[in-house]
Order: sequence, then C-alpha cells, then structure tokens
Amino acid sequence: MLEQLIAQGENTTVEFKSTIESAARIAKTLVAFTNTKGGTLLVGVSDNGNITGISSELQEMQKIEQAAQFLCDPPIELSYQTISVASKKVLLISIEESKHKPHFVKEALGKQTAYVRAKDKSVPAGKGMLNLLHIEDSIQNVQLLHSRHVKALLTFLRTNEYVTAKKYAKLINISEGRAGKILKELCVSGILLLHDRQKPVMYSLK
Repeated sequence: MLEQLIAQGENTTVEFKSTIESAARIAKTLVAFTNTKGGTLLVGVSDNGNITGISSELQEMQKIEQAAQFLCDPPIELSYQTISVASKKVLLISIEESKHKPHFVKEALGKQTAYVRAKDKSVPAGKGMLNLLHIEDSIQNVQLLHSRHVKALLTFLRTNEYVTAKKYAKLINISEGRAGKILKELCVSGILLLHDRQKPVMYSLK
C-alpha cells in the first residue's frame, strides 16, 4: 500500500512530508483534504518520494493532533498507521472527506480561512467555493457527465491544471454563459472546484 501511494506522487489526495514543521502549517493540508475528497498524508517521505523516516512518532502525532483538534474548525477526525520500511518508520494519516463542510483553519488575529485541494496544492477557497461546499451534492447528474461537452472538459483538465468559462466555451464552441453554467453545475455535483479568489474565475478537477 505504501509503495503504491508513493508511486502516485503528490496529487489531490496524497501529500508527502519529511517531517511536520508546525501544527499551523499542516492544518492547511488537513482542512484542504477534508473539504475536498479526503486524502492521505505520509510523514517520513520527501517531496521526491524517498523514504526518509521519522525520528519520533510521538512528536509528529502531537503536532498533527494539535492542528486537527485546536487549529481546525470544526475539528477533524484522523486515523493513524505506522509502517516500517527497512528500519525506517513512516506515519500514514488518513483524512476522510467531511460531511460537515466547510472546515476552516484558525489563523492569527481571529482570522479563519477555508482551504481546498487543487492537484498537489492546498489553496484558499473564495466566497463562491465556500457557498458550493455548503450545498455540494454527491448525487451527480449522470446524463451531464456522459455528454460530449463534459467529456471534452475532463480530457482537457487531465493535462491542464485550470480552465476558465471563456476557454471552455471556445473549446466546445458554445456561449461563455452556457459554459459557465455547466462549470458551476459540475462544481455543485462535486466534480470541479471553483477558484474565485482571482480574476478570471478558474475551475479545476476535484
């Protein structure tokens, strides 16, 4: 299992850490995973996939628990597993997708920020994305998913990180307004993520 996760590389649902630098920094990753579709955090694995191991399982777990219970709002439940490889220990932390979205990271001066997972990054969620997290429906529109317009979009997003309504409209030769409507429907269905903290608004695969 560990080898398979490492072979995937870092992505929407997998992240590597040689060590947990601080509870504050890892809280962003935990929140991003639980706000998106869950994920696995491997501690004791470098960014390039080398198994470096951890020196203290207890210290790493304390920082993660501090983040999950005191810096995430609502708190996040985690499950742990320790795997030994050639006398090196790797901590595997599983984070489930939340049924109580959105979750926020408690930051300085009382500020709270929600994060979502986009490819291998944890990025802040804008107001539009926050609204979608509240209403996201896991019951997908099957007819929409099998349409040629959506198939073309999913093919495009497998090799491109983001798409805009304007780019999508041009890609499938429809109006920008209709393209935007399809993109928003796919966000509500839990297929896409909306990134609206910048202009133009962009969409990525969840």
